[in-house]
Amino acid sequence: MSIKAVGARIFARIVKHRIKKWASRPEATQEKVFRELIDQASKTTFGKDHDFENIRTHKDFTARVPIRDYEGLRPWVDQVVEGREDVLWPGKPIYFAKTSGTTSGAKYIPITKESMPFHIEAARNAILCYIAQTGNANFVDGKMIFLQGSPVLEEKNGIKLGRLSGIVAHYVPPYLQKNRMPGWDTNCIEDWETKVEAIVDETLPEDMTVISGIPSWVQMYFERLQQRTGKKVGEIFPNFNLFIYGGVNFEPYRQRFEGLIGRKVDSIELFPASEGFFAYQDSQKDPGMLLLLNSGIFYEFIRADEFFDENPQRLTVGQVEKNVNYVMIISTNAGLWGYNLGDTVQFVSTDPYRVIVSGRIKHFISAFGEHVIAKEVEQAMKVVSAELEVKVREFSVAPQLNVEDGVLPYHEWLIEFEDIPQNLDLMAKRLDEEMQKQNSYYFDLIAGKVLQPLKVTPVRHDGFNGFMKKMGKLGGQNKVQRLANDRKVADGLSEFLA
Repeated sequence: MSIKAVGARIFARIVKHRIKKWASRPEATQEKVFRELIDQASKTTFGKDHDFENIRTHKDFTARVPIRDYEGLRPWVDQVVEGREDVLWPGKPIYFAKTSGTTSGAKYIPITKESMPFHIEAARNAILCYIAQTGNANFVDGKMIFLQGSPVLEEKNGIKLGRLSGIVAHYVPPYLQKNRMPGWDTNCIEDWETKVEAIVDETLPEDMTVISGIPSWVQMYFERLQQRTGKKVGEIFPNFNLFIYGGVNFEPYRQRFEGLIGRKVDSIELFPASEGFFAYQDSQKDPGMLLLLNSGIFYEFIRADEFFDENPQRLTVGQVEKNVNYVMIISTNAGLWGYNLGDTVQFVSTDPYRVIVSGRIKHFISAFGEHVIAKEVEQAMKVVSAELEVKVREFSVAPQLNVEDGVLPYHEWLIEFEDIPQNLDLMAKRLDEEMQKQNSYYFDLIAGKVLQPLKVTPVRHDGFNGFMKKMGKLGGQNKVQRLANDRKVADGLSEFLA
């Protein structure tokens, strides 16, 4: 074992001990974060507008600061974008993470000198937790690839802006610089397909040990490697044993990945966003990701089934229950207050607090009151594809209400297969049975003849990539919408059907 690997193991034990200290005192940790956030922002425009000077408790906070999404917070964000100081947080942000909103156009998410270190620290600590638990640190001597957006940044009123992954690329620690791939010039390529080919050229001769990125785009990279060499990824990179991912649930991709790699590899799940780094997988044995309670973020949770009520109850971390679907609300040291991130989570542990991402509050199907969420369709796909030995590349689900008179509506599953199975009816039947097991509302609608069983529509090979390219969302941090209550994605895929 190299000196670098030995040093990583020692540092990992130290960091793991620090994490255990705050994770074992969750409510006190969050109370401290809450108090610091309110105190530091009390003199800002937002703080004065919401009487931060008189906020002493969470109850005071909820009485003064309503839940807002980006559009609701936009009057203050626009002032920050114009260059004003002390609006949402003292001073000015050091970056804007630019994201594309579905209703807001371009969104500018502030990143401050206080919030930026936590993005970097969380990614590092996720790897250190893995080392502390497994003892595996040999990968630090090999090459590591992080599939991400371009690090080229623009500037707006003196503040640099770009994709979060591009911003983070500027903070790779010196001890990883020699190991990190791809090179700067390759990383700056904007066209995703051209970029992937360049990454293949650059990495093929190297000893890759860690590969990281959104699963759908890493899958594309793996497929290009295999097309170029005719070999499994595990043969090309015999020391590749750690996959780090975030952004989407890996389970629907796992079977396909293991086929491309040729063996199983360890994985670490992350929960990052432009608004903050919220959780990471701290254990290879226990499910879920450790919620980061000590990272400049104060969390609130609203039951998803109450979210659209007039005054839903806003819970703190000490009030949540396991296996309940919650909308996650954040207030941060980047100046987001009572901010609806849009993600839904479920707690799988409260000692320590670990979560899984269950979907998006806006991404569900409830055309008839069934309220089907992403976690349910992904679990059904995981079970059925493994049972029938079917390899699924990508899929999306939508309601189909446009049916002939006398015909019941249904859920349409648009699926891109590695090889289209001969018996699609059997797959549809099994998927429907799994959905009925998980969702009692869906079961009642099928049993009551309000809905007919779901139907599977095969999408042609590379059809989802074609759809994403047409939408201008191929690669980077963009993700396929897993399900929707409308037909926008489904209709967009109509020209890419098998």
